Amino acid sequence: MRTHSNSVKVLPFPPFVLIVLAVAWFTLLSTCAAQMKTQPDGVSTGFLVRTTSGPLRGFARPGGGAEYLGIPYAQPPVGDLRWHEPMPVKPWRDVRTADNFGAPCTQSVMGDWNRNDAETGGEDCLFLNVVTPVWPAKQLLPVMLYLHGGGNEGGSASSVFYNGGTLVDHGIVLVTINYRLGIFSFFAHPALSAESTHHGSGNYGLMDQIFALRWVRENIANFGGDPNNITLFGHSAGAIDTGLLMTSDLSKGLFQRAIAESGTSFSHPLPPLAVAEKAGEAFAANLKLPTGAEGLKQLRQLTAQQVMALKFSQSPYSHFGQSIDGWVISRQPASVFAAGEEAAIPFLFGTTSRELGAAAYRTPTAPDALRKAIAVFFGSLAPQALATYGMAEGTEPVADPLYGSTADQWAGDLILRCPATAQGGWHNAAHHPTYEFEFTHAIPGQEAQGAVHGAELPYVFGYFPKWGDITGKFADADIQLSDRIETYWSNFAKTGNPNSLGLPEWPAFGVERKYIRFDQEGKVVPLASLRGAQCEVYRDSLATHMASSIQ
Repeated sequence: MRTHSNSVKVLPFPPFVLIVLAVAWFTLLSTCAAQMKTQPDGVSTGFLVRTTSGPLRGFARPGGGAEYLGIPYAQPPVGDLRWHEPMPVKPWRDVRTADNFGAPCTQSVMGDWNRNDAETGGEDCLFLNVVTPVWPAKQLLPVMLYLHGGGNEGGSASSVFYNGGTLVDHGIVLVTINYRLGIFSFFAHPALSAESTHHGSGNYGLMDQIFALRWVRENIANFGGDPNNITLFGHSAGAIDTGLLMTSDLSKGLFQRAIAESGTSFSHPLPPLAVAEKAGEAFAANLKLPTGAEGLKQLRQLTAQQVMALKFSQSPYSHFGQSIDGWVISRQPASVFAAGEEAAIPFLFGTTSRELGAAAYRTPTAPDALRKAIAVFFGSLAPQALATYGMAEGTEPVADPLYGSTADQWAGDLILRCPATAQGGWHNAAHHPTYEFEFTHAIPGQEAQGAVHGAELPYVFGYFPKWGDITGKFADADIQLSDRIETYWSNFAKTGNPNSLGLPEWPAFGVERKYIRFDQEGKVVPLASLRGAQCEVYRDSLATHMASSIQ
């Protein structure tokens, strides 16, 4: 009996996170031709597959192929393993039936979009799902491993949204994973650093993602996937994490391509470990706990619900996020990309035209307040920046039919679009294949809102939800657009190039910053220099900030 959440919601951007979320969830997969004939220890035929953890039994996927749900890839991070790097699963001998999603990771309710995940979640949540289009496997297929969105605070892979779609029918094996979130993912503390063999703390969710990649590398051939052709892709927080793993020494060689949808590895500088530790100390001090190991012991004795309640009671908007821990992340991600020292792999990235809007980012909308905010951010470059938004002295801002109000434009540019073009430009300058897209096709029936954050997801996964924030009056034209996008994405996973015969050409990013737009009519339109003037002044400002931080 499979359990899942069909609700697909786009989270209103939480006030404590700089980039937020969207959707995430799904399932499944199968086995390698070599292991289909006879498995060791009597495991044979059917949907049985051997893994390094133990034997699994999957089930048939409607339309062909197989699914495997709720596969544990690490020990439950509970008790003494709370705020500890992931540990290998304790192997099992009996066949484990993989027909149920694992529990989502602990999270608070942030809206209807994650209510089911919050109500059914727990700390024992490090599960992944695999789905394959063919069973038994005839050849090893490219693997796409998806990181869900949710601001690194919510969401999960435990949803029908992915296994109910058609992306795998384009010749790839799909893997989705749960990873620790919020305070359970990013809590840092001196006592945690002291007990760690790598002398750091925090970033546990990123460690989970790396651990899952290693599990996939070791086992995916048994499901019919190619361990040497893995594409890491994600949306929103999952896109942020994808970019971060491109800068991490721990994930080198674990994936061969990357796709980032509406998220970059930087939109603000990450704090050093010492600052993150002080935030953890302050949290513990407010609970009147002893310092050092004894206080940490008492924190670990609290239930997950107690930890969440105490965090919320201290500050509803407090946020534990990624830090430069010296282990997973050693340097500012922007510096790594600027130096061309990120993963030397093909990279595809993009954004939507409306994203989450000014309200989600708490951007002022009144002209004078907005003008002041822009001036404060850009400093000496304020005159140029204001001019690009039509807000030079004596002029009033004008809404753009594609990008919305001036406040919406600046919020989307500052948090998502312009950091993405900077990251893509650096990757291209390092002579790695780079491709950019912009999705401006609004969900049918939501044209007045424009293409919001996550609007591309039904088209990427070929699943059109019946309810939720990205539900619409989908028609044959949407199915055709979805097929085209799925073909681009799967081509990229196979070869590092999204192009193939029969598709409109997708030009490489290059020095001209070329990209394609999926427009409202479903056409593919080649363009260059997304938000050219606005993003150019952003990049100039970013360079100035980076130079001053080095001095």
